[in-house]
Amino acid sequence: MKLRSKILIMCLSCTLVALILQTLLFQETSSNIIYRRAKTESVNSLQNMQNEIYRYLKNMESNLLAMYSEDDFIQALKARENIEQMRIEFYRKAYEIGTTGFETGDNVVALYLYNPKHEIISTYRRAMTPRHNYPADIYEDTEYSNAETIRKYVKSGQTKMLLSSYYNEYRETDIIRLSIKLYNNRNYSKAIGYIVCDVDSKAISSIMEKYSTDKSMYIWLQPVSDRPAVSIGTLSRDEKQDYQEISEYIKSGAQARGGPFGTSKQELFQVEQNKYNLGAYSLMPQELLKQNQRALTVNLLLIGSIMAAVTAVLTSILSQEMTRPLKKLMNTIEKIKEGNTSLRASVGSEDEIGMLGKNFNEMLGRLEELTAKEKQANYLLSQAEYKALQAQINPHFLYNTLDTMSSIAQIKECPEVSRLSQSLSNIFRYSLNMKDPFSTVSKEIVHLKNYCYVMDTRMQDNIQYVYEIDETVLQEEIPRLSLQPLVENALNHGLRSKRGDKFIQIQVKSEAENLTICVADNGIGMDADKFNKNLKKNDLKYVEKGDSIGLHNINARLKMLYGNEYGLWIESVIGEGTKIYMRIPRKKAEEENGEKEV
Repeated sequence: MKLRSKILIMCLSCTLVALILQTLLFQETSSNIIYRRAKTESVNSLQNMQNEIYRYLKNMESNLLAMYSEDDFIQALKARENIEQMRIEFYRKAYEIGTTGFETGDNVVALYLYNPKHEIISTYRRAMTPRHNYPADIYEDTEYSNAETIRKYVKSGQTKMLLSSYYNEYRETDIIRLSIKLYNNRNYSKAIGYIVCDVDSKAISSIMEKYSTDKSMYIWLQPVSDRPAVSIGTLSRDEKQDYQEISEYIKSGAQARGGPFGTSKQELFQVEQNKYNLGAYSLMPQELLKQNQRALTVNLLLIGSIMAAVTAVLTSILSQEMTRPLKKLMNTIEKIKEGNTSLRASVGSEDEIGMLGKNFNEMLGRLEELTAKEKQANYLLSQAEYKALQAQINPHFLYNTLDTMSSIAQIKECPEVSRLSQSLSNIFRYSLNMKDPFSTVSKEIVHLKNYCYVMDTRMQDNIQYVYEIDETVLQEEIPRLSLQPLVENALNHGLRSKRGDKFIQIQVKSEAENLTICVADNGIGMDADKFNKNLKKNDLKYVEKGDSIGLHNINARLKMLYGNEYGLWIESVIGEGTKIYMRIPRKKAEEENGEKEV
């Protein structure tokens, strides 16, 4: 396939896949957001409805609590007067409270005053007609008027106002019932009587209708452990079954949340009101929640189709314009590849492709000039660096040692001179044998011991040397004259200004495929971070001049022989000592005649 075809197919494929994924993800995400928002709005609507109902109930409770201002009635209840006497004395008390203690809009239809024995004292019933008929005593027919709920409430320790209801068959509607206990101000553990106030359900249903956003919603109020109090909306046959199942579950004394019911066609929302034990519940068809989702899906599919068509046209045009100059450049490259290196690409534009052709031509010219020079320069540089590093042998060592030997020989006759001369001879023989740049760990240790003996004799220092050499690495290959400069650095920079006990530890061990050498001293220490940075740079100027030439020399040799991942690094604490580590790859060396050790 040609590049233009590939670009066209690639762009179209990527665009279509991106559009499809974006459409699906956006549709899924947005649908979920819309769905959750609709659910949130439904819950918020129920919450606002509950707040307004709470205010209404709170006002009704305040009106009922005004009963405490009826001193004569309260005193009679406290004195537990005879029920017949109280009925005669307070016959119109319920009427007075029902007509004067409430507003017309409160829709009070009946009011009952009882003593603790559930005996009726006074009754008020509004507009008694065959249609508007209310019981004279709620305990005349307890099943009809749901009076057992009141009886249980009076016996319980609950002090808050009770909300319950019953179905009035004459009115063919639910009647809301508010009950509140009356207490002796000095004793709140036992009621001296109670008030039952029946309210027309339209007082609350009118509030509920304000928060019903759709006729297909069904909203009802129901206290836990009691029958539904009031409801609005209509239910289908299937919906009625769900509603009955939920209401029976609540009536059994459980919260609706997490109940063993559910339907795939309806969504249940609920908001509790703890003070009055009143839950607000709503059944909403899921189709109502998802209608916005379907509209969103249609719009997304339409937008995706339009974008795909526009992208196909634009990609075709752009790919043709892009591939034309690239095709010319590829033809030129093919000819250069065949051997015509003098050929250059034709540049016909100033855009990125034109700049690519121009830079390509410049690159070809520079490559022809640099290829030969780079090979020659790399070869000469490697040779020069290695020879310069091999030549870094300190000549002062020879002169200082000879002066020391001469002084000792002039002062006294001592066999020590013979031993010193022998060690020095071994050092010269080993150091000047540079035919092979490699030696073994064993030979390096022999050379190091000769050097340490000479230095102890010269400096008259009582230095303790500790050797920890893994016997398995004695024949491992190591660059010649790589250990002695490490010890020399410890003597000259670590221990020279040190007072008290001095020691140097030489440790050689294997670690997997590598050989690790550590020279540690208890000297004055140094700035390890700064020195490690210079070792990492591996700048030859540190080899040619400056302090610690031997360390930079060895580090440069190691990196040249083995690569940048090998070399030296230092750990040091000022005033406590220094550790110099050397790491090289393991390699067995062939056996040769070793140097002597004193």
